[in-house]
Amino acid sequence: MIKKADIFTLIIGLFLVLVSPSLVQAQSGLTILDSSAEAEFPLKLRFNLSAESDDDITDIRLHYTVDRESYAQVSSEVYLEFMPDTTIDVKWVWDMRNMGGLPTGTSVEYWWTVRDVNGNEIETTPVSARFDDKRYPWQSMTEGKVTIYWYEGDLSFAREIMLATQQALVRLTEDTGAYLKKPVKLYIYADARDLQGAMIFPQEWTGGAAFTRYGVMVIGISPGNLSWGKRAITHELTHLVVHQMTSNPYTDLPAWLSEGLAMYAEGELEAGYRNILKRAIAGKSLISVRSLSSPFSANAEESYLSYAQSHSLVEFLITGYGQGKMLELLNTFSEGSSYDGALEKVYDFDIDGLNTIWKEKVALLARPSEVKATNPFQLSEEKWMQPALVGMLSKLPHRIVVF
Repeated sequence: MIKKADIFTLIIGLFLVLVSPSLVQAQSGLTILDSSAEAEFPLKLRFNLSAESDDDITDIRLHYTVDRESYAQVSSEVYLEFMPDTTIDVKWVWDMRNMGGLPTGTSVEYWWTVRDVNGNEIETTPVSARFDDKRYPWQSMTEGKVTIYWYEGDLSFAREIMLATQQALVRLTEDTGAYLKKPVKLYIYADARDLQGAMIFPQEWTGGAAFTRYGVMVIGISPGNLSWGKRAITHELTHLVVHQMTSNPYTDLPAWLSEGLAMYAEGELEAGYRNILKRAIAGKSLISVRSLSSPFSANAEESYLSYAQSHSLVEFLITGYGQGKMLELLNTFSEGSSYDGALEKVYDFDIDGLNTIWKEKVALLARPSEVKATNPFQLSEEKWMQPALVGMLSKLPHRIVVF
C-alpha cells in the first residue's frame, strides 16, 4: 500500500524532472534564470547565461566538451569576467577561427558553475548544443554505419553515393581487412563553393575534407560530377576507416601508408600519376620511403610523385604479401608501434629495407625508351587536379581540426 507521504514525494520528484534544466535554484537563493547556446556556423558558438542571487554573484565559469575521439576525458573551462552584482547576464563567444573550426553535425556538451560572494555555488545540468550548417535543407539516408546528408539532387543521386560508399567499404575490407568500427557521417555539398562556405580559411582548390576524430567527411559533389565524386568519397572514406583501425595516442601512420591506402582504394592509378612515376623511375629521382613517411611536400610536382609512389608502395605490399599482412600491419600500428618496428614485425624489413626491395621491383616498370617525353599530366586540368587535391587536402583538416 502506497502511503500519502510516498505519493507526495513521487509528485515532487516528477515535477523536478519536468523543470527546464536551465532554471536551477540553490537553497541560498542563487538561481539560474536562463542558459542557451547559439551556433553561427561555421564561425562561432555563442553561450549565454542569466543568473540572480540574494548576494553578489562573483564567479561564473563555462565548462564544455566536444563529442569527438579522445584518449582521455577532457573538458574545457572558461572563466568569465564581469562586475559582481545580484543579477548577471553574461555571454562567451567561441571563435572558431582561433582553432580551425568544427565540422557540421558536431555536438558540444556544456554546463555552468556559478558562485556568490558567500561561497554558495550552483552547477547546471549538462546540455548538448549542435553545431549544424543550417543554410541548406538537408536530407539524410542511412545504411549500416554510414549516414549520408545531401540537399541537391534527387533520391537516385543519394542512392548512387550510398552505393559507391558501400562498395568502397567492401573493397577496402577485401584488400586490407580494414572496416568501420564506428558510425560515420558524409555531408554532400552541391559544389566546391558551398563546401568552402562551411570551412574556416579554405583554399580555393578545396573540394572535400575528412575530419577523422569526428568521423565526418564533407565534400562538394554536383549531380553532374558523380564520376569524380565517387573516387573522392572512396579516398576520404578510406582515411576515416584507417584512422579508426589504427588510432592510438602514441603515433600516426606514415604518410605514404595513409595516402597510399586511400589512393589504392580508388582503383587503378590514373594515367597522370603513372606517367610521373615512370619518369621518376627512369630518371632515378624517386623519393625515399623514409622521406615519404613525413607530410608531403607543398611543391606540386613532388607532391604528385609522393601520391603516385604511395599508391605503388601499398600495391606492392598488398599484392606481394597479401591482405592478412596488411591487416596485421594496421593492427600493429594501432598498438603505437614505430614505423620501423611495425614493418619489421610484420614483413621482416624496416623502412630502408622496404625502400630497397620496392625500388628493385618498380625498376622493371619503366625503361627510358618507354617513357613519354611529353607532359606527364595527360588528363585535363579539372580531372587531373581534383583527385590529387582531394588527397592533398585530406592532410589539411587533420592539422586544422585536431587539437
